[in-house]
Amino acid sequence: MTLVVDVQYAQEELPDAEVEVPSPQEFERWVAAALAERCEAGEVSIRVVGVTEGTTLNETYRQRSGPTNVLSFPVDDSPELDPPLLGDLVICAPLVMREAQEQHKPAIAHWAHLTVHGTLHLLGHDHEEPREAEIMEGLEAEILAALGYADPYVGEKEVRTAS
Repeated sequence: MTLVVDVQYAQEELPDAEVEVPSPQEFERWVAAALAERCEAGEVSIRVVGVTEGTTLNETYRQRSGPTNVLSFPVDDSPELDPPLLGDLVICAPLVMREAQEQHKPAIAHWAHLTVHGTLHLLGHDHEEPREAEIMEGLEAEILAALGYADPYVGEKEVRTAS
C-alpha cells in the first residue's frame, strides 16, 4: 500500500500543557489501519487545530455552531495522482482531550478512534441512518481492536440495547 499522511499542527492555537497531541507516526499507523483492505493507496492530510479554527471550520462547512471533534473533507476524484488524494481531516485537539476525560478514556485511544472515524468518512462511510451507523461503528471497533484499543461504543451500545 502506498500511503502518504501529511500532518499539520496549528501551533498558535494549541496550549502545550493541556493537550497531548499524537506524533505523525501515530496518525499514519491509524490511517493505515483504517485503509487496510479497503483502499490500495491514498494521501490524507490531517490538521490538528484549536477551538477557534475548529469552530470556524464547523460553522463554515457544516453550519453548526462551536467546534466538533473531527471534520472530514473527502476529495471527489483524483485518479491522475499517485497516490490518489483521499481528503483532509481536521481534528480539534482541546475538544478531543475534553471528550476523552469526560468519557473516562485514555486520550490516545480517543485520538485513534477519531482518526479512524474520519478516515472511514473519507472512504464514503457515514452514520446518518441507524443501519449506516451500525456498519461504521462495527468497522471502527474492529480496526481499533486490531490496534489494541477498546471498542469506543461499548457504553453507547449497552444504552441503545436497553432502550
